[in-house]
Amino acid sequence: MIHNHVAFKMGTHEAEIEKWIPEGGNWKDIPESITDARLEGIRSTGGRTTYYGRLKWDEPSYTIATYFNRVGNGCNLHPSQHRVMSTREAARLQSFPDDFVFKGSKASQYKQIGNAVPPVLARFVSSLIKPHLTSYNFIDLFAGCGGMSEGFIMNGYQLIAANEIDKNIILTNKFNHSKYTDESNFILGDVTKEEVKKQIIDSCQGHKIDVIVGGPPCQGFSYAGWRDPNDNRNKLFREFVSIVQSLQPEFFVMENVLGILTMRNGDAIKEIIKAFSEVGYHVSSPLKLNAASFGVPQRRKRVFLIGSRAGIDISQPDPLFSNEDMFLPDMVTVKEAIGSLPAIENGGGEMEMDGDIPSNSPFDRLMKREIDFEEFYEQCKNR
Repeated sequence: MIHNHVAFKMGTHEAEIEKWIPEGGNWKDIPESITDARLEGIRSTGGRTTYYGRLKWDEPSYTIATYFNRVGNGCNLHPSQHRVMSTREAARLQSFPDDFVFKGSKASQYKQIGNAVPPVLARFVSSLIKPHLTSYNFIDLFAGCGGMSEGFIMNGYQLIAANEIDKNIILTNKFNHSKYTDESNFILGDVTKEEVKKQIIDSCQGHKIDVIVGGPPCQGFSYAGWRDPNDNRNKLFREFVSIVQSLQPEFFVMENVLGILTMRNGDAIKEIIKAFSEVGYHVSSPLKLNAASFGVPQRRKRVFLIGSRAGIDISQPDPLFSNEDMFLPDMVTVKEAIGSLPAIENGGGEMEMDGDIPSNSPFDRLMKREIDFEEFYEQCKNR
């Protein structure tokens, strides 16, 4: 059974545009006789080369965003078929295993996938702290559909609880992860509310919590700083710190976009680190990771802050994959990630499709859970 292999149907105008864009091409390939307000704006200012982009078979994809169903919003066109990528193809490029099923409306599924932490990247981050732990219980705050959780579970960690504010998104998390913890431990609600925070903490009773993970929104840092009680986005971060202080895990892992490092000329990240330091955590220098360097078939750059109660420092890791280093396996390509999926039409596909995906690449086998990451990496070295 193949899940979520459905492509958004392009409109007539998008379908006309799509025909002109070759593999690896973008808006520059569209004839000037074809135009609209968006194209005119891009042409006049010189927009990013990912706009109206078509994927290349022999390269990782660009960042999968929440509007991967739209032609103009990024590099979202299938390399050879006349359509945008399907939901399952986007999920594979984000490194979600094939048995991870997305629930909710199509729009919600796009949001879930585009906002997720790639599980294979999260698995790698979990491996940086695992040697310093003797038990592996974790909770996931601002959990989304569960990409961070999925990665930690891949590496032998035990999910205790997860919190998410969106009632549609938490359905996906619960559907896929309730086999690891009780359904009541998937806590829907706003973490700034005392009753929700109490539910999270109560769900951990009887368990030593070793790690807290999450990606609290930090847009407010670019304005007034986290001390501003009127900025709700910063309240979210303060609650992350507060729960870390309450549960005293051995480590916390916080994920965010690269831009957090330059907000307010670097003062925002200093304030974040200071906040964790004040509750007893040594925070390592921010890790800047490109997902493609660690086995994800996607160039997605993110920052991870890792804090340790015992003062352990986690340094910037070396890449596992590279297209420049002859001693490392090449990055996983779009072909290896989605080339085995069955062809579908523009707007075609099914939420549940009979059949199986062939195991043509190590990544196929990893996504089908036929092999674990260590076997996958060894096969990549020999491919």
